[in-house]
Amino acid sequence: MDTIIKKKVDLKEKYRLMTRDLGWNLSYVKEDDVYDHAKYEGIKIHDWDKWEDPFRLTVDAYWKYQSEKERKLYAIIDAFVQNNGHLTVTDARYINALKLWLNGITPMEYSAHKSFSRTARQFKGIGASIACQMQSIDELRHAQTQIHSMSNYNRFYNGMDDWHHKSDHMWYYQVPKSFFQDAESAGPFEFITAISFSFEYLLTNLLFVPFVSGAAYNGDMAAMTFGFSAQSDEARHMTLGLEVIKFMLEQDPDNLPIVQGWIDKWAWRGIRLLTLVAMMQDYMLPKRVMSWREGWDIYFEDNGMALFNDLARYGIKVPECIEQARKEKNHISHQAWLTFNSVNFLTNFHTWIPKKEELDWLSAKYPETFDQYYRPRFEYLQKLEDQGEPFLNKALPLTCQVCLIPAFYTEVENPTQLVHEECVYMGEKFQFCSVPCRKIFEREPEKYVQALVPDHQIYQGNCFPEGTNPTAEGFDPIQAVADFYDLETGKENGGFKGSEDEANFARWRDQTTKN
Repeated sequence: MDTIIKKKVDLKEKYRLMTRDLGWNLSYVKEDDVYDHAKYEGIKIHDWDKWEDPFRLTVDAYWKYQSEKERKLYAIIDAFVQNNGHLTVTDARYINALKLWLNGITPMEYSAHKSFSRTARQFKGIGASIACQMQSIDELRHAQTQIHSMSNYNRFYNGMDDWHHKSDHMWYYQVPKSFFQDAESAGPFEFITAISFSFEYLLTNLLFVPFVSGAAYNGDMAAMTFGFSAQSDEARHMTLGLEVIKFMLEQDPDNLPIVQGWIDKWAWRGIRLLTLVAMMQDYMLPKRVMSWREGWDIYFEDNGMALFNDLARYGIKVPECIEQARKEKNHISHQAWLTFNSVNFLTNFHTWIPKKEELDWLSAKYPETFDQYYRPRFEYLQKLEDQGEPFLNKALPLTCQVCLIPAFYTEVENPTQLVHEECVYMGEKFQFCSVPCRKIFEREPEKYVQALVPDHQIYQGNCFPEGTNPTAEGFDPIQAVADFYDLETGKENGGFKGSEDEANFARWRDQTTKN
């Protein structure tokens, strides 16, 4: 009997067989009916076979790779729980940063999972479709691992038990939510530009590396582990985004102005979203690895700008908004924390005035701005708090129609003057936090007039529990909004000093040292 020798398939051929060979040609259905979203953005694709996945990842290799990471991740999470990891953090103040993450970032991971599934369905090219399918699974895994990693804290600290409701209802969580809804309501090419370029290159690099390093420095091994476990996926996601952009630019010269417009828009939308990350890094980590400004310089100026250098040969220009972001990097974290501290009665996390040594650290990290513009404010607020009269702002702010951030930003050339941009569309006046946000609106006004601006909704009575009678005697609108947000007033919000979380942490830490 003759021996049959099977030829070994090399990796390139294996990738072709397990990806490109899975596609099919349409016979009785029109291509435009099947891929009905692929053309309405104006992007012209002539040859999907030109798409190249630099990782050449197949499904079997993907599951093997991810399952190994899962085993390591959950082993560390289990050890963290068994060793009372909730007490190993530097300070209970740190937990408030995780509340922001759980409410603001984790639901967006799940949104990305759903949207990449839809995008995979709309791409005719099988290589791009499979890459989107794997990223969809990645995003689902990220949402799950973040929930699991932080669930242990929910047993001991307030404000983490109702994160899904708060993500849908609370005013400041509409900022990341609006970012994703803007991307999801676009076509498949703009969506993948928004997420794989803006969300991955801008936000992920500055969240999953410097902030997660800070989590490890503050004793949170669970957050550190899920962050670094996800970062290897994020590297693949960034590569996918870059490949999609290059693919569009190489397919047809008419694609260049469309892609440039998307990059201009989503660079700014990502930068505005990073305001929350800047605040977390400078103010919500009791022990800090680096300042927001240092993180920006390393992970955007040094690393992120390499992306634009790479795309320059296709005709892509650096967005004009980057120069404004460079000027704002010395301000935004301080402006955001001052704002949240003044409205901590309508948050689901605690705030505090930085201690003297923390103010000294900020002075050293921001020598050009902090002592001149911000330290005097914090010292004055501390004086008010010591007198038993903490400063609280119960007025509703002007809010940007595009990014939905209260307009607390200042002019880049005059940090004592608030930015106030506006335009009129169909006889109605709209307000913005910056020139780039106004330009985004003017390019697609029909899209942004539909935004549910949180303070507008409060004024219209749409943020009160069902059955509320605003005309009733003694009606308290602030408490009604807090009830709509499902806030336990005084327990999960307000000042950290004197809170239940502070008292519990001190008592538990004392018991562990005595035992």
